[in-house]
Amino acid sequence: MTFRAFVFTILERQKEMDSFLMSVKQLCSAVQANLEAAQLSITQGKECFVDRLVGTSLKARARFRHKCFARLTLGILLLLLAPTFVCAATDRTDSRPVGAAMTDVPELQSGFRFLYEQRFPEARQTFLDWAERHPDDPFGQTAIAASDLFEEFYHQGVLTSDFFLDDKKLLRGITGKPDAVRLHAFYSALDRTRMVARARMRSNPKDPEALFSLTLADGMQADALSLLERKQLESLKYIKEADRAAEKLLAERPDAADAWLALGAAHYIIGCLSGPKRFALKFAGMHGDRKLGMEELARTASGGRYLKPFAKIMLALAARREKKDDLARNLLRELNEEFPASPLFAVEYARISNSSRPTQIRR
Repeated sequence: MTFRAFVFTILERQKEMDSFLMSVKQLCSAVQANLEAAQLSITQGKECFVDRLVGTSLKARARFRHKCFARLTLGILLLLLAPTFVCAATDRTDSRPVGAAMTDVPELQSGFRFLYEQRFPEARQTFLDWAERHPDDPFGQTAIAASDLFEEFYHQGVLTSDFFLDDKKLLRGITGKPDAVRLHAFYSALDRTRMVARARMRSNPKDPEALFSLTLADGMQADALSLLERKQLESLKYIKEADRAAEKLLAERPDAADAWLALGAAHYIIGCLSGPKRFALKFAGMHGDRKLGMEELARTASGGRYLKPFAKIMLALAARREKKDDLARNLLRELNEEFPASPLFAVEYARISNSSRPTQIRR
């Protein structure tokens, strides 16, 4: 989140709190006025005063006593209900929508575990089943798209040191062509993600679930265009869109650590470009920074919910490029221990550990 966005967030929260305090102040004033009026009426309800004020008839006296009692009852009622109004106003100010992307869903966790073990059919079916039961949550479609992209990356060898340590491959993309059927399924899932997310944002433009899914959708499309389709210039548009959505999301939900993955990957890869290319991109509002990119990847690698392993493998490969082998080794060891059935993590850990285990992936 930029400093400007942070300031706007603070000012917005201040306005909400000022409005809330004004409501409480008005409520307390009303309570005090009714109690004072009731107290005055009772205090002055002496016989001589009543005679002068309402006369001596029994009906007039009864009406006067009823008026005093009504004021006293209203004042007491407002006083008793004041804490309830305060709590309700506080809840409205602090409430945050919680969806699948912002909490742990066991079924989705299971699907992502299949994904990180390269059991792609099981992962995709898990996500499809969940999305069918939750059509109003865009994260289901986001997860389906992630399974398609991760599988294509795996088959193309993108998430390997062979690819990441080769500038030509990393900055220009794969040498062959991606699987057309898988790529079509990926883009279809992204379309559904955006459709559901934008529907939610019509009622709440700051919906965290929608902003999170849009951040990932734009980030994944940028990755696919750059690395799989070799359309680097077109991918820049989606990097900017992912950056905007992530800033809005993190202003509302700073704890959405998974969102840093899209930003970190983009900032790191752009930072790997040559100086003249990075300079040219600055005029388009694109900033590449390898160090910043690794710091953002580390946020997801340490605090992510669903994308932590994805961030770890990206950070480990970036660390290998930066000659930070100890960091890379530790991350790959953690991945290998957490996902012993993953051929990808096992091979990468063996490579950096100079192990005698196989260093080629059988796909």
